[in-house]
Amino acid sequence: MPRLYSTLTLDDAKLMIRAAEEAAEQIGLPYNIAVVDAGGALLAFVRQDGGKIGSVDVAIDKARTARLFDMDTSDLAPLAQSGGPLFGIDQTHAGKVVIFGGGLLVRSGNDIIGSVGASAGTVEQDVVVASAAIAALEKAQPSSAM
Repeated sequence: MPRLYSTLTLDDAKLMIRAAEEAAEQIGLPYNIAVVDAGGALLAFVRQDGGKIGSVDVAIDKARTARLFDMDTSDLAPLAQSGGPLFGIDQTHAGKVVIFGGGLLVRSGNDIIGSVGASAGTVEQDVVVASAAIAALEKAQPSSAM
């Protein structure tokens, strides 16, 4: 019997990206922003004019890493340090696992419905931009949905 699950829609992703772009403009850096669905597949991506080419894959990989391991990438970082229980995890999945902040899970109630990744600035700035995307979605959804 098939299992049903909740996931982000393209409209959700567009809303999230617009909000993340606004946050990036406030920071003053052109950003790369990625949104993946509940299955970890890329749903939407934007590279703002002037965005670092090297950050394209980083933003996408941050979003996918968060969904692959069902945790924000900043929470994965301490576990992946030398001597940590997940040391070396960044070498899995063809080296595309990102172990620093900027990849955040998106939830609806108890369900993980996708994730967002942002890359261009400091880790703290990346978290701010990704958080703006989630905040916009939460604001747009009825309180019982998120």
